[in-house]
Amino acid sequence: MALLIGVPAETVPGERRLSVVPDVVKKYLDLGAQVMVESGAGQPAHYRDETFIDVRFAASADEVCAAADVVFCVQPLSPERIAALREGAVLIGLLQPWSDAGRVKLLAEKRITAFAMELLPRISRAQSMDVLSSQAAVAGYECALIAADHSPKFFPMLTYAAGTIRPAKVLVIGAGVAGLQAIATARRIGAMVEAYDVRPETREQIESLGAKFVDTGVAAAGTGGYARELTDEEKAKQAERLAKAVAQCDALITTAAIPGKRAPKIITADMVRRMKPGAVVVDMAAESGGNVEGTVAGEKTWINDVLVIGPANIASRMPVHASEMYAKNLFNFISPFIKEGTLALDWEDEVLAGTCLTHAGEIRHAGVKQVLGL
Repeated sequence: MALLIGVPAETVPGERRLSVVPDVVKKYLDLGAQVMVESGAGQPAHYRDETFIDVRFAASADEVCAAADVVFCVQPLSPERIAALREGAVLIGLLQPWSDAGRVKLLAEKRITAFAMELLPRISRAQSMDVLSSQAAVAGYECALIAADHSPKFFPMLTYAAGTIRPAKVLVIGAGVAGLQAIATARRIGAMVEAYDVRPETREQIESLGAKFVDTGVAAAGTGGYARELTDEEKAKQAERLAKAVAQCDALITTAAIPGKRAPKIITADMVRRMKPGAVVVDMAAESGGNVEGTVAGEKTWINDVLVIGPANIASRMPVHASEMYAKNLFNFISPFIKEGTLALDWEDEVLAGTCLTHAGEIRHAGVKQVLGL
């Protein structure tokens, strides 16, 4: 029988993305696989059932999980859905492997071959599969729009009959994929943009987008494209230099996050209080603890006369393109192992092996085992 790929509806509140879209379904069919989607699963992302051609529809998530050889998800499956999976099935998605030891053990006990896309090795060959980067690009774009929407000032320079209004000044902290997208979007809207990252190699990227690099004299290049943890002395020096730039901006966007770890606290409440009245802070890292002291995930908080926004599940604000990007990432990850309608996993492949969370009744990822103490 042909490989059956299953897509249940997402159930986490506020999650609107989908792990397969009509154009990508065609690619799976061309490889000889079949696709089963829970009826109505695409509705939150504005993909109606009728837009999926040659797809089998299921009445429930349990039906999908019980029948599929490979199951895709955006958010981790609930224990009930994991229990509904066929023993030995393959699960692929953002599985938040560091957050729930019980879920990881359940996947192993059920003998599920689980691939957590957060674990994808950060090498050149894997860039087209990099879910974290594609969704971070969405988040960075959205954070710039959130800042512009909540700012009491125009972002672009405006000339009107009585004179000229100066453009708003935006400061972006963190120049990873999300930060660079936030910089580019704020610049397109017309703001003056400054940006900071502890990795010195990002300076050229920041300046190439037309932003000014804020030099604090602290460099902390780490491994895997992420920054290392700063020393107490470095944190103090960073805070002193950043405080001035923060006080001068009209909108602050922070994007510093490391998968599996709490977000570093970069902006203190005192720094926020010294910002201009009416200034806006958008903390993209709110769900992992926030870069800003006083951020509350999913809430808008006033600190004196400064609005601090902690948006949650930001990529779901733009579900059409976020789903398209996510679906293509998953296809690029699994399609090399679909041969004539069957799945042939190659455990010698460093991308496949490095992304594996559980297989054959074992927790395979050493880093996750260490963090969770398993």
